[in-house]
Amino acid sequence: MAEQSQVAQVNTERKPFVLVVAGVAGSGKTTLGRALAARLALPILDLDTLTNPLLDALSDVLPGEHWLTGPHAPVIRNGRYAVLREAAADLTRVGLGAVLVAPFTAELRGGAEWDALVAAAAPAEIVVVHVDGSPALLAARRAARGEARDAFRPADAVAGVGAGVGARAEAGVAGVPAPRVPHLRIEAALATTQQVPRVLRELGIREPVDPLSPLFGKTFDAVLFDLDGTLLDSTGAVLRSWETLALEYGFSAQAVQENHGRTAGALIRAVVAAERVSEASARIQQLEVEDVDGIVPIAGALDLLAALPEGAKAIVTSGTRAIATARMAAAGIPAPGVVITADDVVNPKPDPEPFLRAAAMLGVDPARCLVVEDAPAGVAAARAAGCLVLGVGGTAPREALAADLWVDALDRVTIAPHPAGGFGLALAP
Repeated sequence: MAEQSQVAQVNTERKPFVLVVAGVAGSGKTTLGRALAARLALPILDLDTLTNPLLDALSDVLPGEHWLTGPHAPVIRNGRYAVLREAAADLTRVGLGAVLVAPFTAELRGGAEWDALVAAAAPAEIVVVHVDGSPALLAARRAARGEARDAFRPADAVAGVGAGVGARAEAGVAGVPAPRVPHLRIEAALATTQQVPRVLRELGIREPVDPLSPLFGKTFDAVLFDLDGTLLDSTGAVLRSWETLALEYGFSAQAVQENHGRTAGALIRAVVAAERVSEASARIQQLEVEDVDGIVPIAGALDLLAALPEGAKAIVTSGTRAIATARMAAAGIPAPGVVITADDVVNPKPDPEPFLRAAAMLGVDPARCLVVEDAPAGVAAARAAGCLVLGVGGTAPREALAADLWVDALDRVTIAPHPAGGFGLALAP
């Protein structure tokens, strides 16, 4: 297989754009902003970097305990953002784009602050990325990083309306209204490597597909799809559910990121005391069935499913049937006749049993099945079953999947029926 470039294919006809990365303290907006600036080769302007050193140096002459909360906080807030806008304007005037990082709470409400930001960015267009997460996650991150200024953020207060709301929100106030301007919401619980591809797709920046891959010359009789991360994007909901369970049962939620594609039961047995496994298993099932917020189909998933006849497709997931049913309903994905879940097998992925069972139910030789997967455990299971693999990005790094072909989403390929029977994959137009 020809080597695939790791460099994103930027649309050079697109005019310069200003990428606004917004979020409250602890959301991870700075980490994401830096990663996007590096990937897009754009200068980064961070509100804290531009303004905090001066304000900290003036702390002895400014009234109040801290400039975030003192009597001049609204004026200071306006001045900080004026600095950010002018710095951005300097870049756009010479035809450059930029990544701007700040809470942008008042700006995202629309109105005069938003108009001022748009004017500063002109003629570049603004693309807003709003990094958002659960209050518990954001509070835990602020506590973990231990920055002195976080002590002055009234994180548990409820944001009001009217004059000064921007300044109070900049201080880290919870309960800030959802953005009223067009934006892409990014779940804060995601790893940066998972957040970046989602933003790039929003920008129309796609990873190249290897047109010389031998997979395009193969013929198949069935496609076996993983569900989470392959047909639908449920990563945010998954991480929120496990974050809640981790807080309740006292283990690190990082274990979830490191074990994507394995069953909940296997993960719980690894992190929860034996006498609490049963109750923890019931609890995570409840959490995952109930939390379907933000679950959407992966680009191209519905079209790819619709292009396959009923007897030539199956869904093979490590989740339970209840969880799979709830998520498919939330994403609007119709269930095919064959759906294999953790409830249907003795040995889940990375064992080949789930894929072998799906192939048997379809009456198809596993060697004539294409597996579509996003997780290393699923790829290992497919290999063991004798299947070729189409890898889907967004969950694990491309190199971690070791698939026969890798795409950043399913809209990069189409189903091509063969006159003599069966079908293959083709590059999407």
